[in-house]
Amino acid sequence: MMMMSFTVLSSYCSAKIYKVGDSEGWTAKDDVYYAWAETDHKEFHVGDSLVFEYDPNINDVTHVSGALEYELCDYSSPKAVYNTGHDVVTLKEPGFHYFITSNQAQCVLGQKLEVLVIHDLSRPVPPPTPTPSKILPVGNTYKVGDSQGWRVVYDSDFYNNWSEEKQFQVGDSLLFEYANEVNDVYEISGDLEFMTCDPTSPVSVHKTGHDLVRLTEPGVHYFITSHSGYCEAGLRLRVMVGPQPKAVTFPNFPKKVDLAAMERINNWLKTFKPQPHH
Repeated sequence: MMMMSFTVLSSYCSAKIYKVGDSEGWTAKDDVYYAWAETDHKEFHVGDSLVFEYDPNINDVTHVSGALEYELCDYSSPKAVYNTGHDVVTLKEPGFHYFITSNQAQCVLGQKLEVLVIHDLSRPVPPPTPTPSKILPVGNTYKVGDSQGWRVVYDSDFYNNWSEEKQFQVGDSLLFEYANEVNDVYEISGDLEFMTCDPTSPVSVHKTGHDLVRLTEPGVHYFITSHSGYCEAGLRLRVMVGPQPKAVTFPNFPKKVDLAAMERINNWLKTFKPQPHH
């Protein structure tokens, strides 16, 4: 099998959108992506976008961190996962980028994409994404559902009751454990999407089967499964996250006084008191 590798040159001007695989889309066909990149001598620039189109019921786009994960079709520690069926991925950073499907059978058949992004030194390098200045405390980790994990249970209020028994704060983490061949975790943006089990505009998508989600913002957070039948049966979670606890400050008490020294000073001052006249 030939690995696909193509060059992405730096430029945010006249950004283009390319549908990966053209009419073939994102599918399992040997060397289809290598041939697609070679067609018409495509030239990809930083700021361009790749569109992955596929059936989300059996497929996804998993951005993995290195060549080893790419070669082995290892999706256990992804940098990002896309699962909408129409994913737009913008090329922003230099270096190698690796995309696979977490459907290992299809990945082995050739459904994977390697992208080399390089800088054109005659053009300015885009500024890096600023690092957040806020450092969160290391909080508690809660395994969602405890021994039940993240799955359909007989009680449709199970996860609601589980959440209400706890007090979550910024810095805490939720651990979702489940059988990843039949499930996933979608963080969604609002109560309407939560009530209607609507996964079409997720905040983030997790589907490793062992997902650790850190709670970085106060407020209400919503999690569902994209499987509408499971979600409607109660596989959804709403958690209220309190603000980061403020550091406890203490007043500046005066330093400890050396009482023995004070007593010596007082005794010395007494020697200056006027003596009575006889």
